[in-house]
Formats: sequence, structure tokens, C-alpha cells
Amino acid sequence: MRVLGALLLSLLAASSVFAQGGDPPIQGPPPPELPEMIARDAQGRITMRAMRTPSPMVFDGVLDEPFYRDVKPVGDFIQQEPTEGAPATEKTEVWVFFDRDNLYVSARMYDSQPDKRVATEMRRDANNLFNNDHFGVSFDGFYDRRNGYGFVVNVSGALLDWSTTNEQPNNSWNGVWDAKTSTFSDGWSVEIRFPFRSFRYREGGTIWGMNFRRRVIYKNELSYLAPVLASWGRPAMSRMSAAATVVGIQTPPIGKNIDVKPYALGSLLTDRTARPPVSNEGDGNLGVDVKWGIKQTLVADLTINTDFAQVEDDQQVVNLSRFSVLFPEKRDFFLEGADTFNFANGSAGTGGTGGGGGQAGSSQNTSTAPLIFYSRRIGLNNGLEVPIRAGGRLLGRSGLWRYGVLNIQTAASQDANSPSTNFSVVRVNRDIFQRSRVGAIFTRRDPVATTRYGAQGSENLAYGLDTLLSPTKDTSINAYLARTDSPGRTGDDTSYRGRFDWNADKYGLSAEHLSVGADFNPEVGFLRRTAFRRSYGQARYSPRPRKFFGVRKLYYIASIDYITDTQNRPESKEVQGNFQFELNNSDTFSFDVSRNYERLVNRFEVGKKLFVPAGEYEMTQSHATYTFGQQRPLSGSLTAARSGFYGGTLTELTWSGRVELSRQFYLEPQLSWNKVDVPQGKANSNLYSSRATYTLSTRMFVSALIQYQSRTDSVTTNARFRWEYLPGSELFVVYSDGRTTVDAFGRSVGFPELQNRSFIVKVTRLLRW
Repeated sequence: MRVLGALLLSLLAASSVFAQGGDPPIQGPPPPELPEMIARDAQGRITMRAMRTPSPMVFDGVLDEPFYRDVKPVGDFIQQEPTEGAPATEKTEVWVFFDRDNLYVSARMYDSQPDKRVATEMRRDANNLFNNDHFGVSFDGFYDRRNGYGFVVNVSGALLDWSTTNEQPNNSWNGVWDAKTSTFSDGWSVEIRFPFRSFRYREGGTIWGMNFRRRVIYKNELSYLAPVLASWGRPAMSRMSAAATVVGIQTPPIGKNIDVKPYALGSLLTDRTARPPVSNEGDGNLGVDVKWGIKQTLVADLTINTDFAQVEDDQQVVNLSRFSVLFPEKRDFFLEGADTFNFANGSAGTGGTGGGGGQAGSSQNTSTAPLIFYSRRIGLNNGLEVPIRAGGRLLGRSGLWRYGVLNIQTAASQDANSPSTNFSVVRVNRDIFQRSRVGAIFTRRDPVATTRYGAQGSENLAYGLDTLLSPTKDTSINAYLARTDSPGRTGDDTSYRGRFDWNADKYGLSAEHLSVGADFNPEVGFLRRTAFRRSYGQARYSPRPRKFFGVRKLYYIASIDYITDTQNRPESKEVQGNFQFELNNSDTFSFDVSRNYERLVNRFEVGKKLFVPAGEYEMTQSHATYTFGQQRPLSGSLTAARSGFYGGTLTELTWSGRVELSRQFYLEPQLSWNKVDVPQGKANSNLYSSRATYTLSTRMFVSALIQYQSRTDSVTTNARFRWEYLPGSELFVVYSDGRTTVDAFGRSVGFPELQNRSFIVKVTRLLRW
């Protein structure tokens, strides 16, 4: 704790002496002379002007104020898809304004065929919003060409946002902003309002980086104001190095910047598996989150009696591998700032860049790369909730340096078999060159996870160095070296990795070598596989045929994956060929065939009481997947597979879809049928689930997720109502229950029997100074 305290003081001192005032040189043409609003140079770089609103803006999305006629818009968007570098086929006009408290981005999108607009989503932060006609904004308030924020609004006014760190998006970030939309005979328009106090920017600076995007779904067209490469794909919005330069923004003086968000919660709980059983037991709770913007470059967060009752249940998966599944983080407190603590380009959602090791079409994460920090280790143990007493987080930047410090104290929990535990994480990054960085991380858990409940144990430490080098727009090199210190572990406690990626639009190459020692044990992280070495290589050829049966792009991919133990004895081998195509209507098809080798040291379970024995196995696996574009009322992915499986066969059929019943109501069914037939016996592992969502407005929805898992004989229900009654202030009503389809003797019952149930009402209120 003394080390953490010293680091906090050094961060405060560093931020206080670093002057953010003044502007860096413009990376683009000189600012345009009024009344012109945009200038372009021969390299395609853009500089544009922002203007102060001459009169108050009526925030309604209509764009009928006089200044929209008096101030010239910017436009002439450039395609990313389908024809990189070509002019956009639909006209878009954009204005950037500001007043004392807000930044405004307004746009008018013209449609030659407005009846073909796609607007199937109203819920905030729904990923399907990317598959609607939309307008997007990304901006970089520090003009460092690396970091910033991104926003998308569709025709219905639905909102989606993310933060960007080193041009890598964190889609789980949520900001306080608003948008209004309107339609007219030849298109639609939007006004977006960004309160200055909700974002971080250079104090006294007048130059920002900014880009705009438009998507026209029926043409499957993506276009930008500042051109981007097709090879960058949808995350091109986060490529701040390609953004236009905006001059003339005048930000307000920094105020107190204190946000206080208390919550109150009431609940009714039933648990028939407890001893003694609990039935409709009432309870209540209070807590608070505090955010203090000490400076524009330093933000402190404090949480007391943290609660995550509103978080949706995990989406279950069928796991037929012998390794654990990595589930993504969903809790808001840990999602905010997650990109700062990201080590070696890994995250709770991706598990690092290791890739491979799994079956095509699987929804589970099968990466072999370890995570040094995995936030779900905090407040959860073996899937059971552990109370969080209090915690703090500090996020800062000073020049080319970025910092993150996290400290959380959990309470003891007998139900989760967890002692009172302290978690600490320190992360430091330094930007180098134009798009590269180096960094270090330190984590601590005290006592260690293996300590029995109520006992005192030693601490677990992990520390590492990592780097991301981007010598060209399409090339990246990732590397890390990490070590852990665990009580009772004296063997090889190191892990390292080097990875090279070249991802151009037509060609691609990847190569990786990864090593994890037998005693490498990051107890605040995630380790799917231990004591191994991995070598991986992939080559891709992806041409764009001019006219070929509606095909936009073809993919030919070959890869080899070779894993040994630490004595260099083979454990896993995979040689795979993959063919894919993408149609102009956004449908895709994928087919792969692989030859696999597996050496099992221990038996493992592939079905109820069905085990595959230790031994060596060779298998041929194949998968075919067709994905229907999500602009359709009925969309989704269908996967079929027939594969060798540890001396037998595995037959898979999976459907993951979306059924749009109306603009406000849709279903998301998921069906996974898996039949295992091995010499030791047969087993079916099936998963049936569906999410139903009804959106009452862009800030209010009700959703229910029902899941049945045959392997665990369980049925779970999680229904949630969310209303953002004021920006940042919310009301949640949550019902959850867990049921079993068998009795204590394993015999099937009629209607699933209740095991546990909860009903929770939670209200939060955001107070800002």
C-alpha cells in the first residue's frame, strides 16, 4: 500500500507540473480563410473550422436555425467500402459548432432512395446499431493523433459510444451526451451535443482531431470525411492518426468536475439450496460512486459498497474443450478505463491476440494467450458474487506518459469461499514514435486465491513489460515479458510472447511465438493453458473481384498452429485451410478444414459422466458458416460441422440469429446442438436460449434472457427494465431465477423446479458540480 500511495503522489505531482496549454503544430494544410470552412492538401489531409453559435441552438435535430444557412457545411465524403478512395454516392453535409458549455456536431444526410433506409435499433449501445444507416463522429481533444472518443447515431436517434486508446476502441465506455434526429423528404438530419465537462481535452487548446462517418446499409457503403483504408475495417473510426484537424474550438475554464452517483437498492431473495433455505427474504443496500476530475489530465474514482445487480447474466456456451472459457466483463466500474489497464493488447473481451485453438463457429473465447489483469477476478469467485467494500482508481496522463492505478478491497464471503482480499493494479504506458508505445504492469492479490476461507496467506504478485510497435499503417508488432511470484511455486514463473501482423486489404501475414512457464500464475489475471510453448503462422490472400456473382471480397487463408509442453513434446497441432466470401448485400460464407493432433495427459469430460481417456489423437475437422446480413428482419449465422473427435465424431449445428418483429421489438434466439460419439459412449450437449428486447424509447427498454443448458440440467431467466430518466441517472428493475430439470436423484421432472430467485429494484442519480 505504501508503494501505491507513493505512486499516487508522484502522479499528482507530474500532472501538476505538466502544462497542457497551447497547441501542437497542425498536421495538415493551413486553416481555411473564412467564409471557407475546409481545406484539403495534395496528400488528402484536411483542416476545417469550428464556429461559435451566433444564437442559441434549438436542440431538435431539424437544422433550421439561420446559422445553418450562413455557415458553409463540409462534405465530399470518401468511400472506405465498397470502393476505397472513390467519392461517396450520397451527399452528406456537416457543421461543427460550440457554445460556452457544449460542442455540437450537426449533419444532413441526403438519400436518393429514402424508402430503403434501415433503422431497426432504438436501444442504446446495441452493437446492431452498426448495421443501421448511421452517422458517426470521432474526436481527439488532445490532438495527440492516438486517443479519443467515438459516437454513432442512427435515424431513430439510438446512441452508441466508445473510447479510444492508442487507436484501439473500448466499446464498453459510456459517456454523457445526447442526440436528436429528424427526417425530411430527401434524407435525415442529426444534431449531437457533447458537454465539454464529460470529456478530456487539452486545457487551453483550440485544435482537435475529428472524423465523420456515414453508412448506407442498402448499398453496404461506408464513407468518411477524412479518407481511411479499407483494410482497417469498421474500427477505422478509432484511427485518430487519419482524422481531420479542427481549429477554432474554444473550451470553457475547468470547473470542479465532481460527479457523485449514489444508489439505493431493495431486493427479495429466495434460495432453496441454502441451509437453511431462504424464501422471499427482503434486503436493502446503499452505495455511491464518486468521480473527480482533478485536472483534464487526471481523474480519480471512488466506489463504496459497489453493486452490480443490474448487469445481465453471462451468455452460456457449450464448451467441449478441456480449457476454461473466458467471459467478458460487463460491470460498468471495471469497463471504464479498461483500455488503460490493457496489457499486451489483451482484454476481457478478446483474451489477447493469441487466437486459434478452438473450433470455428464457437462463441466461446479460446485464446491461449494469458491475461495479466482480468477484472472478473475481483468481486467474483467460482461464479459467485463477492461483496466489494470499497475501491479507488486513478487515471492520468502527463505528456507522452499515461498511468492507471486501481485498488479494490472485497469482503469475506463464506458462500463464495473467499476471504477478505485486496487487489491492486498499476499500469504505465509511454507513447513512442507516431503510433507505438511501451509499458509496464504490476498486479497484487493478498491473500492468494488458494488460501482457504478465513485463513491468512501470502500475496501473489505479477509484473510485466510490453510494447506495441506500428512501423506502417498496416503492420504491428506486439511483445511482452511477464513474471509472477506465488507462494510455494519455485519453477519457471515467466511468460513471453512476440507477434507480428501485416494486415493489408489484399494480403495478410501473422506470426507468433508464445511461452508460458509451469509456475506462471497471475492470480489477478486469466490463464487458459499452462506449461506450454506455441508457434503460430497465418497467410491470407483476399482479392476483390470486379464482377463476380455479387461477391465483394474473397478470402483464402492458411494457418499452422503448433503447441508443445515445456520439454518441447508436441501437445497440439493444427493445419487449417479456410475459404470465405463477402457479398455486396453483406452476407458472408466461411468454410474451413483442418487436420489436428492432440496429446491428452489427463482424461477430460465431454458429456455427462462421459470421459475421453489420456492418449494421442489425430482428427480432421470441418465447419461451414453462412451469415445473413443484419439489415434483414431475419438475420444471423448458421453453422454446421462434422468432425473427428478423440477417436469418434462430433456433429454440430448452431443457429445464432435475430428476428425483428417491429422496430421496437426483436428476438435473438441461439440454438446449439452438439452430438458426441466416441468409443466410450455417446452424449448430447445442447444449449437453447433466446433474448427478447422491447425498446420503448432510446433511453428505456425491457429485455429478458432465457437459457437452457442440457449438460447442467439448468434453466435460467434474467429479465431487466432500464430507464435512463435523466442523462447518467437510471432506474433498474431486475428479475432472475435459476431452475433445474432433474431432481436430487437425477430423474427428469415436469416443469423445472425453482432453486433460486431474486427481484431487485435499483435507482441511481447523477449529481454534477
